[in-house]
Amino acid sequence: MDPVRTSIKALKWLPRFSDKNLLRNPFAPKKDAYRGGYLRRRWPNHSNEERQRWHPIGFEQGKCPWYLRVPVEKYYEHFDARRQYPPFSLQQLQLLHDTNVIDTNKPIDLATLCNANHFECIVADNHYGVHLTMDGIDNFYACVNIEVQHAKEPVIAAIERNGGRITTAYYDINCVAALANPYKYFKSGEPIPKRRLPPPNAIDYYTDAKNRGYLADPNEVEEERKKLAQKYGYELPEINDEAKRNLMRIQKDSTQVFFGLHAGHVVNLKDKEILEPLDPELRDYYGLPRLEEHDQKEIAC
Repeated sequence: MDPVRTSIKALKWLPRFSDKNLLRNPFAPKKDAYRGGYLRRRWPNHSNEERQRWHPIGFEQGKCPWYLRVPVEKYYEHFDARRQYPPFSLQQLQLLHDTNVIDTNKPIDLATLCNANHFECIVADNHYGVHLTMDGIDNFYACVNIEVQHAKEPVIAAIERNGGRITTAYYDINCVAALANPYKYFKSGEPIPKRRLPPPNAIDYYTDAKNRGYLADPNEVEEERKKLAQKYGYELPEINDEAKRNLMRIQKDSTQVFFGLHAGHVVNLKDKEILEPLDPELRDYYGLPRLEEHDQKEIAC
């Protein structure tokens, strides 16, 4: 027989679908019945206590778990906005000296390391300069005049035992952007910014002579150099070369960003000129000496 015709014939004699021929779902859950004024439980309550699975030590009853009620440590508050100092080791500095990538006969700062393409300073990641680390301290013998943003006591001793000089200096984020890429900053035509003072949480570090801060008293720095030499058991070498002595005397002003350039100067890369402001108010703001009338005429000519 044809199954299609048989199915159509069966549907012809079946009753119509209506609410009268509906039946209750036999698999639907039944309602709980009340007995003696309390709700009868369908299933036994196999809790942790009935199965002798006790709570761990320190568990507290309640809706909120104990690990969520622990207060947040304030140490991590605003961590993404803190100043970051990427590391740069003494071993890397010695390698740059041995391969003549940098000229140690000139002072070294953040701009020197960034231009050597061996140190990356990203302003968007809150990088504020160099942290000189002590990796390779036993093999370091270069005599350099270096300026970094952070250094510990063994690193300072490693620099000074070879007759070198180290200075820790602070730069605000605008100055760091200029030092990280000087060519891009000079190409923009903006004047060299004036370096600002350290924030309150960093003023103690950069005014301490033990850290060789750039705001410390030079007399106290010399005393700390002698104390550090006695502590680590070395003698400060005497430099007989006049060029080396002049190199060790070079240090930036508290408002200076680049060596040889003052705040407020504009570098013209096309004509290879350095322009100074003539407005007395601008010269006072940038700390430049005032010009007499005949000096202004000579500069104008």
